[in-house]
Amino acid sequence: MATRRRVLGAGLSVAGVGLTGVSLLPVFHAYGSTTGPVAEPPVQPFSEPMPLVPVLAPVSTAHGTDTYEMTMRTVSRSILPGLQTELRTYNGQFPGPTIKARRGRPVVVRHRNELPVAASVHVHGASVPQRHDGAPMDTIAPGAERVYRYPNKQAHASLWYHDHAHHVESENVYRGMHGSYLLTDDEEEALPLPKGDFDVVIGIRDAHFDTTTGALVYRMSDRARTTLLVNGAPVPHFKVAARSYRLRFANHSNQRFFELRLEDDSDMVQIASDGGLLPRPHATKSVYLTSGERADVVIDFSRYPVGTKIVLRNTGFGATAETGQVMRFDVDRTAEDDSSVPDVLRTLPRLPKPTAQRSLVLRMDEDGRPDPQAYIDDKLYDPGRVDARIRAGASEIWTVTNANAKAPHNFHMHLVQFRVRERNGAAPGPEEAGLKDTVRLLPGETVTLQATFDTYRGEYVYHCHMLDHSAMGMMATMKIT
Repeated sequence: MATRRRVLGAGLSVAGVGLTGVSLLPVFHAYGSTTGPVAEPPVQPFSEPMPLVPVLAPVSTAHGTDTYEMTMRTVSRSILPGLQTELRTYNGQFPGPTIKARRGRPVVVRHRNELPVAASVHVHGASVPQRHDGAPMDTIAPGAERVYRYPNKQAHASLWYHDHAHHVESENVYRGMHGSYLLTDDEEEALPLPKGDFDVVIGIRDAHFDTTTGALVYRMSDRARTTLLVNGAPVPHFKVAARSYRLRFANHSNQRFFELRLEDDSDMVQIASDGGLLPRPHATKSVYLTSGERADVVIDFSRYPVGTKIVLRNTGFGATAETGQVMRFDVDRTAEDDSSVPDVLRTLPRLPKPTAQRSLVLRMDEDGRPDPQAYIDDKLYDPGRVDARIRAGASEIWTVTNANAKAPHNFHMHLVQFRVRERNGAAPGPEEAGLKDTVRLLPGETVTLQATFDTYRGEYVYHCHMLDHSAMGMMATMKIT
């Protein structure tokens, strides 16, 4: 077993597959970034501490099941100094409270909707029966209640939950309806990774504020979402000890992509992606996250003297002076550290022999029309139509292509975690060697993935997880029978 310092110094494959240096600025400026002069930031960077998202306590643990209660409601909170921002929340918290679950122990969540709009709660990346998936048309009306049951039969993963009510999911999530769902198991807990106070959720997203009133401004494909929020605070600082931390990065933006790197360009060690631990850790200068993707990294802050302040930067395409700084780590103390990152994190089974292959194409209007639409296989989402019929137990290869010349997309499947087989005809990089539920597709890219449908039957959606795009129609239905 490797020590922490050996892992950081040797024995890892250094990722050379990032997107640094790739010129994609026109793409991002065309779809959802910033243009024009740089405005004054609405808050001084690093002036606020990064909040630690509260863990929700169950109301009952009887009969081997953890039961929770949540109320979806509108609240006002101070995000910008001296101003109040109206938010749509779970339990009045922004972001929503974290649920910690364990493999083999079911979770039940009773939701009450006190919002003025319908809502549907989806645990992104979870394998659940259809009636508990939070389907786009299976909504909770204002004033109504709904109970969701999660069997938690899958392996550990840093999942998240969010609204999925069709046509309003984009705005609901943007206005605050998202939170983390952390699933663990014996395999993960047996590893000597950083734990407890040194295992931290870091949810990152962007927002557009009216800096006079504090209101969140919502427009489809808005280019002015240039205030970055980390756990709900704008460009905060986070005090850390001079030791190793597990940081669970999650991109909760509607459509912004991030490339995260430390300002001194030192290594992070990525240990997990959407579907849990990677087979092996790998050292990397940057972590690339599209909307809805997650990545867990270990950063050893003991390499910095106490008093060091190190900025986490965003160098993804379209990053500007406004969106180039995400947060700052302030090393303010020493601490004991008995954690380490093993050379091997998990063993994934061999992919089964494929039983079927299918291809699909993502495309949206990008000719400047005032009301663009978005398509899968040139079809808008129709909840009454089944687009893919799948035999229960099948293991299928899906080839997904972004047909746009300018617009980026990504691709998310409900119910299953999949494996990436190829990216543009080549083997995927180490960051895509594990289980995934969301995968990036830059203009012209093609990704081949394999998914096995051996859990639940029923109808589930697949879609672009740039939520503005799925709300515009880039979503389809698969039926497992």
